[in-house]
Amino acid sequence: MISLPILYRDEWLVAVDKPPGIHVHPTAFSPNEDSCMRMLRDQLGQWVFTIHRLDRATSGVLLFALNSDVATAISGQFAGREVKKRYLAIVRGYLPEGEQRIDRPLREEPHLPPAEAITVYRRLATGELPVPTGKFPTSRFSLAEVLPQTGRKNQIRRHLAGISHPIIGDVQFGDGRQNRI
Repeated sequence: MISLPILYRDEWLVAVDKPPGIHVHPTAFSPNEDSCMRMLRDQLGQWVFTIHRLDRATSGVLLFALNSDVATAISGQFAGREVKKRYLAIVRGYLPEGEQRIDRPLREEPHLPPAEAITVYRRLATGELPVPTGKFPTSRFSLAEVLPQTGRKNQIRRHLAGISHPIIGDVQFGDGRQNRI
């Protein structure tokens, strides 16, 4: 079993570098599959408590508590939007300059009504490759700083795909032609 790189640890918290392709915690559909929670528990030799989630396909900093009281307190801060989350994403095409806001409710489950979902983003850089994609003679990309204001399932991926700038490598909401580059 692989170990997770520990970025920070004290008596209450552990921050790890989550690789893509691994669930944060076991799921009902794959209860025996590796998860960050199980891997870290085995690595540290003690129970760990999930504070927040990252999509399976997403890499990044993942925070765990070392006891349930700390997990409850910090999860409440996430739920109360006291914690600021920042992501970097490479997306298809050139995003507009300046800070932009996507305010589009998202449905998390088919039987539930759409819930408020707000994503703020800013283009940091652009790039172009001399590789044709579809009807275009080149492939254009933007590096974006993304700041979700709410925490809906697949929010960033769905919002960016919804404005025709899907994240590169996203097999669910992305552009298969550009993912092959």
